[in-house]
Amino acid sequence: MSAQVSGADKSETPRSAAALEKAIQDRRDHLAATIDELTTRAQPKEIARRSAAGVQRRLLSLTHTPEGQLRTERLAAVAGAVAVVGGVLIFLRRRK
Repeated sequence: MSAQVSGADKSETPRSAAALEKAIQDRRDHLAATIDELTTRAQPKEIARRSAAGVQRRLLSLTHTPEGQLRTERLAAVAGAVAVVGGVLIFLRRRK
């Protein structure tokens, strides 16, 4: 089984002991940073924060143009739909 080296570390194995120790330490540091990042990303609060930010971005893209102007036609359609549903609910309750 051969060891695979990732990314920019495809250079030759260092020949001196000091260079080898430095390469090992660099890989340990990189691995530790990767584990820390994955641990942070997996926390429930971080997942919830990313989800909320995604919903906020989507809402802004639905209600605003790329230039930042309000999309009044979409907001009017939503307001109209809410009014119709509200009217139907009021009509059905009074009918009973």
